[in-house]
Amino acid sequence: MEDSLQITVNGQLKHVTDVPVHTNLLDWLRGIGLTGAKEGCAEGECGACAVLVARPDGASASRWTSVNACLPPAAAFDGHELVTSEGLGAAGDACSQEQLHPVQREMVERAGSQCGYCTPGFICSMAAEFYRPERAAAAENDESQDSGADHECGPNGFDLHALSGNLCRCTGYRPIKDAAYALGAPAAEDPLAQRLARAAPAVPATVSRHESSEFRRPGSLEELLSIYADHPDAVIMAGATDLGVESNIRHTRPRLVLAMDHLSALRGLERTDQHLEIGAALPLTDLERALDGSVPLLAELLPQFASRLIRNSATLGGNLGTGSPIGDAAPVLLALEATLVLTSTQGDRTVPLSEYFTGYRQTVRTEGEIIRAVRIPLPLAPVTGFQKIAKRRFDDISSVAIGIAMDIREDEVHAARIGLGGVAATPLRAHRVEEFLRSQPWNEQNVRAAAELMAEEGTPMDDHRASARYRTAMLRQSFMRFFERTRHQSEIQATHSSGGTR
Repeated sequence: MEDSLQITVNGQLKHVTDVPVHTNLLDWLRGIGLTGAKEGCAEGECGACAVLVARPDGASASRWTSVNACLPPAAAFDGHELVTSEGLGAAGDACSQEQLHPVQREMVERAGSQCGYCTPGFICSMAAEFYRPERAAAAENDESQDSGADHECGPNGFDLHALSGNLCRCTGYRPIKDAAYALGAPAAEDPLAQRLARAAPAVPATVSRHESSEFRRPGSLEELLSIYADHPDAVIMAGATDLGVESNIRHTRPRLVLAMDHLSALRGLERTDQHLEIGAALPLTDLERALDGSVPLLAELLPQFASRLIRNSATLGGNLGTGSPIGDAAPVLLALEATLVLTSTQGDRTVPLSEYFTGYRQTVRTEGEIIRAVRIPLPLAPVTGFQKIAKRRFDDISSVAIGIAMDIREDEVHAARIGLGGVAATPLRAHRVEEFLRSQPWNEQNVRAAAELMAEEGTPMDDHRASARYRTAMLRQSFMRFFERTRHQSEIQATHSSGGTR
């Protein structure tokens, strides 16, 4: 396996040799002359580096998925099949109008590019949406108008949030949106569309060494755990959306990176009568597609979790594994009373998420132990809400994040679970508020009192994202906003049940 890394790029097999382990996919691609993808931020926020990768869509089909090339190491794509902006045109040579890919042609005709620096990234993200199998069904079902603040589809079924991780500083988004909404269906003879009918490449076990560093993708969970037990200082990698930032910005150089991204034992989604179990390495986009709104609180979280480019690689295991107090998943999973399944060579153990965090970026995980799965108990609470306070509506780090799950019967609170992020050294449960609300009427007087208690939760601090005073105010305001929303929904339900209209 060593020194035999191979990546198929634009239909051509490329060998990855004598490349430092920390070299990301973007730098490797540019090193072999494919300079369409650019480095804009090196953090996965601008999308200038986007490329397409063939990922499994079931056992016998593929799906073109856009990813940030600036974050994952090139070695992580051993055995993969990639397409860059250069490979979209006919024969990989888009040098004339006739040879342009449909996405490229629409961008040209709608004036979707000025300086062109970020255009290749936009084109790759647009191409992923162009080939998305569900897009045609969305157009046929007339999902052609805005359907809420977190979703917007064109008359052709194009989900504009496919571009949420791509930034343009000079063209302006209107002509890019026009180009996206002008796209038709892929032609029957389109080779990239035809490619979707075949299975994605089987991802091999990988070993890559360079000087004192090593990248390894074990072939099984057992092998990964065995290696991790012998090398507890290794860095575990799933989507590399955190590791890539550490490497690019802080120049960290782990001696050993262990990839768990393609282990089937960590990518499952199982529902029983007692719980929903989510594999720690299941990409968030795959999770969102599989759940299809069946867990409303997660359905609120996921569209606000970074960008589509990030969600195509990021995982719940990675988000929780860092122990960050501002990770968006933790408040929601705390509200859902989630439990983590931790595993090592010694076997599995379960830990309530509320007991998982022990300090700033510290957890109860022991040496050689990884997160195997997240379990959410069933049935779900019927009244839920997620609020994220950040400087940008999407693709930003939270100043405060709040997940709420409540059981309200006949205007009385039977149970309340509230998770908070960004207001202490760890994500936490608002236990005082939960206790105060139990068995109390769900009315404005009690909610205002609970909101005051909420404002006292945690130990907010001043930093560049928000002041402590602002965070405190947002805790109070968010709970009042949740109450207003539930009251409005109750009024609609009451009106509908009585046969009235609004």
